[in-house]
Amino acid sequence: MREKELEERQMEMSKIVTALNMQMEKLQNIIQHQQDNTARQEALATSENLDIFQLEEHRTFGIKLVVDAQNQERIINNTKAILARKQQEVKEAHQKVEVLKKLKEKQEKAYYKEFLNAEMKEIDDITSARFKIG
Repeated sequence: MREKELEERQMEMSKIVTALNMQMEKLQNIIQHQQDNTARQEALATSENLDIFQLEEHRTFGIKLVVDAQNQERIINNTKAILARKQQEVKEAHQKVEVLKKLKEKQEKAYYKEFLNAEMKEIDDITSARFKIG
């Protein structure tokens, strides 16, 4: 039962890690678009035919990309916070599993010890009975 809980927590954490990787990839794409947009804007600014409208479009698009990057960074930070909580949950679930395993081992040892003691007592009783009879 505790193992199943641990597995579920690990699966949840795995999904969050996957989502985080996708979000980081999206941020990298936004950064790449920013670099491309800046390069195009600089090329337009240095070209012979200066087109103010295109420059303004690139500037506006650049502002949008900056806002998108900031939003994506906030999303990533939130996902990292969720991931940290899930990691703690996995750690706690793992500790519970380990505690139960150790408890089970102790119970098994106590059972076998009690079993051996009962067996030894039975052997002693049989031996005592033989000497009393004989």
